[in-house]
Amino acid sequence: MPKRLLLPLCALLSAPVLAAELQLEVEIPRLQVAEYHRPYIAIWLEQPDQQHVANLAVWYDQKLKDKEGEKWLKDLRQWWRRSGRSLEMPVDGISGATRAVGKHSLSFSSADAPFKQLAPGEYRLVVEAAREVGGRELLRLPFTWPPQQAAEHSAQGSSELGQISLQLKP
Repeated sequence: MPKRLLLPLCALLSAPVLAAELQLEVEIPRLQVAEYHRPYIAIWLEQPDQQHVANLAVWYDQKLKDKEGEKWLKDLRQWWRRSGRSLEMPVDGISGATRAVGKHSLSFSSADAPFKQLAPGEYRLVVEAAREVGGRELLRLPFTWPPQQAAEHSAQGSSELGQISLQLKP
């Protein structure tokens, strides 16, 4: 191979690969109730027709004896019907412990599953929360993948969820 072709090829191969990013912030509000339990939360991607695409996170009580926490996952009704009942919990990289009151961040890149295989198009990020001796709440944030330009989307919960913020970077 001629040397003049190797130099541009080497420059191309050593150039950084740019990856799209998705940053999510989920707020769990402080509730003034007599008996407080941390909410179970499921976060997933769906198509505009509500067809499930991929799970991003499921936060539940993993420390209860005999996997007792798993039996309450069905209270996350929408997630349970679309995906949860077919999963064997815990799921590596998806399931985790419930979170305390406050803001919690998740980040994903186009190099990570499930975004690596995600076809370009319109999607919705869904966050569902359910709490023992409490209520249920579900928020949807529409977005386009991969992002062509930086974008921000947010939704405000009214009971079990606070502010949900989604930032996309090309």
